[in-house]
Amino acid sequence: MTPITMVEGRRISLSNLDKVLYAETGFTKGEVLHYYATVAVSLLAHIHDRPVSFLRYPDGPQGQLFFTKNPPPGTPAWVKTAAVPRSDDPTAEQVVVSDLPSLMWAANLVVEFHTPQWPAGSPAVADRLILDLDPGAPATVVECCGVALWLRERLAADGLSAYPKTSGSKGLHLAVPLEPTPSEAVSAYAKALAQEAERELADLVVHRMTKSLRPGKVFVDHSQNAAAKTTAAPYTLRARARQTVSAPVSWTEVEACRTPSDLVFLADDIPPRLERDGDLFAPLLDPAAAHRLPGAGP
Repeated sequence: MTPITMVEGRRISLSNLDKVLYAETGFTKGEVLHYYATVAVSLLAHIHDRPVSFLRYPDGPQGQLFFTKNPPPGTPAWVKTAAVPRSDDPTAEQVVVSDLPSLMWAANLVVEFHTPQWPAGSPAVADRLILDLDPGAPATVVECCGVALWLRERLAADGLSAYPKTSGSKGLHLAVPLEPTPSEAVSAYAKALAQEAERELADLVVHRMTKSLRPGKVFVDHSQNAAAKTTAAPYTLRARARQTVSAPVSWTEVEACRTPSDLVFLADDIPPRLERDGDLFAPLLDPAAAHRLPGAGP
């Protein structure tokens, strides 16, 4: 029998709690659900008003992975959705994970949470800029940290503040809170910034995805600022060999990074970090921290 639990008055079916999802560590589905319940306040703060896309991995990272933007079959009526028109489907909707019951229902599907750079109701009007720093072997997150520090100073010269988090995979994400700005303008600025980084750090940075250009360098991926693109949310688990998390980090940690393991965080690492440091991505939620993108208006 599938267990039923009550979460804030909502009945949720939880299945296969003993199933091992992360074979390398023996981390089970029950532990995945416990993780999300434990970090719910911080995670929900960042996704509660954004349409989510799911990367589903119901049999673990070694099984089938599939990406979906549409509400999954069987989505409860009480789970919020938002209109997100697409060229192929003008009536399309996506789930909005707005509360703990919705989070636990989604977590039971075994998903990564991905969100756009704009909130529900304001498609293509971004309130953040994202730069995804992706190392090409033999480069690692150590090289990403060097690039991140350069980008931090360059953004500061334009009056913008950047906040880092691990991707939960190999690299880093930099997030910049913005006053609402058309995604097209954010994309253009991010691309120009990536191109400037390539000019200034020619031995270390590329701004194009071309695989032949990337060995030993850091790809500064600016494309996730396009309105149709999404980025792994802060505190989401990733479908990797181990239960790694896309974890906000301090600039002190970025400056001190000497080996890739310095910036690898597993699910069990996150609650103690939140207890000690609070939500290092909290400035992304503070309207006072948002600044105007250069050239975006008066």
